[in-house]
Amino acid sequence: MPAITLPDGSQRHFDRPVTVAEIAAAIGPGLAKAALAGRVDGRLVDTSFLIERDATVAIVTDKDPAALEVIRHSTAHLLAQAVQSIYPTAQVTIGPVIEDGFYYDFAFERPFTPEDLAKFELRMKELAKADLPVTRRVMERDAAVAFFRGIGERYKAEIIAAIPADQPISLYGQGDWIDLCRGPHVPSTGRLKAFKLTKLAGAYWRGDSRNEMLQRVYGTAWRNEAELKEYLERLEQAEKRDHRRIGRELGLFHQQDEAVGSVFWHPHGHTLWREIEAYMRTRLAAAGYREVKSPQLLDRSLWERTGHWDNYRELMFIAESEHRMLAVKPMNCPGHVLIFKQGMTSYRDLPVRLAEFGSCHRNEPSGALHGLMRVRAFTQDDAHIFCTEEQINAETVAFCALLRGIYADFGFTDVRVKFSDRPPKRAGSDDTWDRAEGALRAAVEAAGLDYTLNPGEGAFYGPKLEFVLRDAIGRDWQCGTLQVDFVLPERLDAEYVAADGSRRRPVMLHRAILGSFERFIAILIEHHAGRFPPWLAPTQAVVLNITDRQAAYVQNCTDFLKNQGVRVESDLRNEKVGFKIRDHTLRRVPYLLVAGDREVESRSLAVRTRSGKDLGVLSLEAVATLILSDIAGRGRHSLED
Repeated sequence: MPAITLPDGSQRHFDRPVTVAEIAAAIGPGLAKAALAGRVDGRLVDTSFLIERDATVAIVTDKDPAALEVIRHSTAHLLAQAVQSIYPTAQVTIGPVIEDGFYYDFAFERPFTPEDLAKFELRMKELAKADLPVTRRVMERDAAVAFFRGIGERYKAEIIAAIPADQPISLYGQGDWIDLCRGPHVPSTGRLKAFKLTKLAGAYWRGDSRNEMLQRVYGTAWRNEAELKEYLERLEQAEKRDHRRIGRELGLFHQQDEAVGSVFWHPHGHTLWREIEAYMRTRLAAAGYREVKSPQLLDRSLWERTGHWDNYRELMFIAESEHRMLAVKPMNCPGHVLIFKQGMTSYRDLPVRLAEFGSCHRNEPSGALHGLMRVRAFTQDDAHIFCTEEQINAETVAFCALLRGIYADFGFTDVRVKFSDRPPKRAGSDDTWDRAEGALRAAVEAAGLDYTLNPGEGAFYGPKLEFVLRDAIGRDWQCGTLQVDFVLPERLDAEYVAADGSRRRPVMLHRAILGSFERFIAILIEHHAGRFPPWLAPTQAVVLNITDRQAAYVQNCTDFLKNQGVRVESDLRNEKVGFKIRDHTLRRVPYLLVAGDREVESRSLAVRTRSGKDLGVLSLEAVATLILSDIAGRGRHSLED
């Protein structure tokens, strides 16, 4: 009978098959009460899971990182039960766990309203208070299809019908309600204590715009009320920092239906864009990159050779000309290989680093578009390094150092690394993938970076590192990538001349630091809440007069600062100076420079920051030195602190 090995290495022996709950009870009543799920030989299971052989078992309580997934999955079921108890004709479809919460899609005769959302949440609390036991049962596929059709759940029946006939179907019930799910779930609804429904949205069945529209209800769930409160406060902060709202307030950009998924950049927004681009161009040139420009339209035959046509076709925009099918490039990689192939490259020339601020287009579903975060037309700070296999380590170390320095200049110092290995759908042999993954793993270790594994999330042509930034309110954003590619150089016949005169394939390192300019600017806006460090601020200073007597002096100061390289404006409006200060503070201008009669006489300015800090009266030259020093510091030592 089973011998159970616990996390501390101790063993417990049972004379019959035993459930996870019974193991927890045997250890102690406190653990039995706290148990939410179990981990049997590394697999997450319900507390009701029966163990019939020797196994390694851990009891999952709310202190275990896996607890959140179980809680959120179970809360999604609680939501579905609540909705159907209020609206019995609503049909359930899918309800997965997502970052920070969950959602559930419903088919219903009309869109849900905010009033419905309040009803659903109240009913969820009632069902949680009832502490209904959660039970699991297994059915054969065809029986499960018949069961769900019989209770009017055609969407669930359709999902189950697509599952192979020999695969058992697990169902979870609580009270008189039951749903398809693979689990695991909490032992009873009373274990769900901290949740909140957050918003409503529409969603197409199976994500296909040709299908019917469903009602999506989003929610969040946490281990306790303190965590929920902290998250809701963070959500409130995120709402205040929303880049779309701040973008409108600061006049940075707008979007409209005449160009779905594209951006209209206004003067201030384009100033921010150009500053970022100029900075990146300088950093890349210093790191040995050479800038190139590749075409927007490339023949279908090229995309077929690279593998993109088979693996990426649904996201590509297609055009036709003179009976030829062309694709608007969704990425820059093939064009860079074609540039590399012009002429013959010697091993002495490697590594070759080609960079491009490449304009790309991807046919993202309209429902996935979100401000600057998800667009169809975007610019990548893309680059490709062609090198030998032996150079991968050195290039990775240099790239990681460059990336971290750039992120710090933009105000991001908390950077995490994920290692994404081979996906199920991929190009290249297993041997090629073994070499690529081994080389990248050795390289990131040589760079001295800790990383976590992100299984199955590599690109179709190679493994990758993903660089994740943590912003000012604790959110994570994946931006930079480094990918090792043995496949594309082979497919496009890229070669270099080795030391022995033979022709060999280079390794291709795909790398980006910002990723999409559009998305990175959105992240910057939200991270800084629009209060950009002076080097990035579209307007770095504004000179204000108190009365008309200072108008000429204000203009002279403005011209002087412009000539020093400061992005400065003058405000000569016939308004009180207090009003003008408040106005420019709302515009997040870093430096507010005020001129009265005394300042005119002494050729000085009264200096204050947008945070209200008074830096005193300084000579015009000292003001220029102060601002230029702050700009040069990239905001690492803010004068507003």
